[in-house]
Amino acid sequence: MDSETKSTEWMARGNCRNFPPATFFPSDGAGVERARAICANCTVISECLEYALTEHIDHGVWGGCSERERRRIAKSRRLEVRSASQ
Repeated sequence: MDSETKSTEWMARGNCRNFPPATFFPSDGAGVERARAICANCTVISECLEYALTEHIDHGVWGGCSERERRRIAKSRRLEVRSASQ
């Protein structure tokens, strides 16, 4: 199994597999809330969020987080790394 397949094998277990992909790429706040509700009890929510953060995915709801939320998480992590290294 190559590393690409291994790093995304969790996707086959996600709640999102039961919904059209467009559900997770909403154009409004109500759509984001719908996607979050689907993610809320997903068994791979952590893997999904980490994948989106690691791969710098800019669009859609991943791991129950919107694009804006993921940007905040990524910024917070960068700041933590900077302060730890000083």
